[in-house]
Amino acid sequence: MADDVFKALADPTRRRILDELTERNGQTLFEICGRLTTKHGLGLSRQAVSQHLAVLEAAGLVITRREGRYKFHDLDTVPLEHIVTRWLGPQTPETLQSPQTPKAPQTRKAQENTP
Repeated sequence: MADDVFKALADPTRRRILDELTERNGQTLFEICGRLTTKHGLGLSRQAVSQHLAVLEAAGLVITRREGRYKFHDLDTVPLEHIVTRWLGPQTPETLQSPQTPKAPQTRKAQENTP
């Protein structure tokens, strides 16, 4: 599944779609096409945007729901969270409460002068 997420994120158009869903979740295909055209100057057909959305949905980054004749697209960040925890490790309650900046390694001379 992580391969699908990386494949989906590799395309700049799909990243822009995710940016738009981050800004405003629950958009229809028509709304997404309009925002890509007006904000980003992308003249993509509805079919092309629909294919990008299908890749994002297959990767689990977009969830769709139907209400009547409308299909809404919602961002799902769970696959991204799995990737983050894979390399950054699970977060403990201590790291959640007080994020710390990692200390730079001290030079040998600095270590000798430290009491």
